[in-house]
Amino acid sequence: MKRILILGTSALLALCAFLGCARQPTESKANPESERISIVTTTGMITDLATRIAGDRAEITGLMGSGIDPHLYTPTRSDIQKLLGADVVLYNGLHLEGKMGDALERVAGSGKTVRAVTEEIDESYLLTPAQFNGHHDPHVWMDPAAWAESAAVIRDTLSGYDPEGAEQYAVNAQTVINEINALDNYAERVLHSVPEDRRVLVTAHDAFSYFGRRYGYEVVGIQGISTESEAGVRDLERIVSLLVDRKIRAVFVETTVSERNIRALIAGAKARGHEVIIGGNLFSDAMGARGTYEGTYVGMIDHNVTTIVRSLGGDAPEHGMQGKLGESPSTKESP
Repeated sequence: MKRILILGTSALLALCAFLGCARQPTESKANPESERISIVTTTGMITDLATRIAGDRAEITGLMGSGIDPHLYTPTRSDIQKLLGADVVLYNGLHLEGKMGDALERVAGSGKTVRAVTEEIDESYLLTPAQFNGHHDPHVWMDPAAWAESAAVIRDTLSGYDPEGAEQYAVNAQTVINEINALDNYAERVLHSVPEDRRVLVTAHDAFSYFGRRYGYEVVGIQGISTESEAGVRDLERIVSLLVDRKIRAVFVETTVSERNIRALIAGAKARGHEVIIGGNLFSDAMGARGTYEGTYVGMIDHNVTTIVRSLGGDAPEHGMQGKLGESPSTKESP
């Protein structure tokens, strides 16, 4: 269910006075050739989809770059100004951007087009872990099939705001969805090349549950869904026993989470006579560096899938689905 807080005019003016910003026109408008839509996005995964779908009809501003943890991100004064100055705001929802909730509600209350890209995903699909106090797991982009639905939400949102661009948005979105479907097919094929008894994914925090369900992997996160949670001694001991008893050969660190707990697992397993390696660095809540293949949604998931498969004894090409993993930005094709 969508929840939007409507602010009165006086409250909105007070907010703008505090921020030193001017109110912007809020009505929907056709997009004249000389003026592009201003779109502000939160996570890199949304920025990538919005950039691809909007094409040259919009200017995209992403608030969170590579290595930024959305669970902990607090909007700055500059971020609030960007949000209030945007025509369209796109965010993940499902409490991923927990510390941005008030800001997003205020912008929605000003009459802006503000949309959670996950809002059309059927609730029956969403995971609700017991430790998350009744909230859904927000990491839906880890299942490419679900993220393709988010691409459709972006398409429809932009078409509603800018009807003149609807055909272009539809064509671009279909291209994106086709690429995501190809990614899903690749992931399913190579992940299933890992022997069944090795299909255990141990990561720094529990961001891969949708991934595990999609591809038949048991996922063990040291921390909970949010990186604000802490792993206890008993949690670490339990996972060490899992590593030793099931002879799991690799565990994985994440680009936005400290390696401390992962290294504690490795030391604990070694003390019990079992060698465990770091299988690689996975992208969980943020993508790779801007301008790289891993800095796109498809590249991010391709990297994760290929790294997991090769570390757990499966068969995947060294440079991934498209042969692009590990390329330097200077060798990449222009988007």
